Amino acid sequence: MGALEEKAVELKGEAAALPAGRKSSGMRWAMRGIYIIWVREFKRFWRDRARRIGGFAQPIMYLALLGVGMQSAFKVFGGGDVPYIKFMFPGILGLTVLFTSVFSAISIIWDREFGFLKEVLVSPVPRSSVALGKIIGGSTTALIQGAIFLILAFTPWVYGFSLDTLWKVLAVIPLIVLMSLSLTSLGVAVAARMTSMEGFPIIMNFLLMPMFFLSGAFFPLQGLPRWMDVLTKIDPLTYGVDALRGIMLKGLNLAAGAPGNLAQFAAWFKDPEILRIGLGKGYPDPSSLSALARQASLPVQAHPLWMDVLVMVGFGVFLFTLALWQFNRAE
Repeated sequence: MGALEEKAVELKGEAAALPAGRKSSGMRWAMRGIYIIWVREFKRFWRDRARRIGGFAQPIMYLALLGVGMQSAFKVFGGGDVPYIKFMFPGILGLTVLFTSVFSAISIIWDREFGFLKEVLVSPVPRSSVALGKIIGGSTTALIQGAIFLILAFTPWVYGFSLDTLWKVLAVIPLIVLMSLSLTSLGVAVAARMTSMEGFPIIMNFLLMPMFFLSGAFFPLQGLPRWMDVLTKIDPLTYGVDALRGIMLKGLNLAAGAPGNLAQFAAWFKDPEILRIGLGKGYPDPSSLSALARQASLPVQAHPLWMDVLVMVGFGVFLFTLALWQFNRAE
């Protein structure tokens, strides 16, 4: 048993040893419990080298493989000459925060199996403090993983090293904090009622994979079937990715090259003789080309930033309340 575990177990003994008049207030015990659980979660993450390296290597693999392989399909979507890696970078950032936050809650099941959680729950520390410590600890690890990944934004093949990139990176950090708190609460709410280490990843993958693929992290949310469009609008992660992309791609024309080329091609056919020859050879009517030019651009942000933030806050409050309620009900 480590020093933090021993410290947490000693809380009950210390409370019993102190005279009634000198016992710490409930707030002090609550804050102490939150701090101990948070430090324990942070040290477990920081000492696990494989976890740190794996959490950083996976998004790089997505960027390297999909960022290059999907470039041609991205042009068909209407992305023009803009590298697909710039479009998908905010989505991969959301992926990193999502899986790091949620799967950090598996430590609850681990602590339950090895008896540490039982010792903490019989101490004077309120259960809500234990749950809050787990949520803050998991959010801290997700924030660290996201901050490390954000370093790639300064590389030449993404956004480049500039003051504009620095301001964008600083602007998305509060969004990462909000997303990590919400998603860690989701993991805690599920883990609080589970006793199987094997069942937690299965249940979470069943929830997370649809959330991730419907969020628009890899592809633009355009031209979807009606039923899928409805699912994307009720997916809370959609609004998180949309906010991240809106900030990181601000000022970037996702249709650079494509609409201009189509409009120029249509201008050539304004000459009646060229139009007659072109139509005779099977070229499309210039009016249709102009319509394609207008439709070729992709929206950088589907919703206003205030709406994205408002939905994420509501989602976070709901999940935070659910996590505390589920943890207080846990045996």
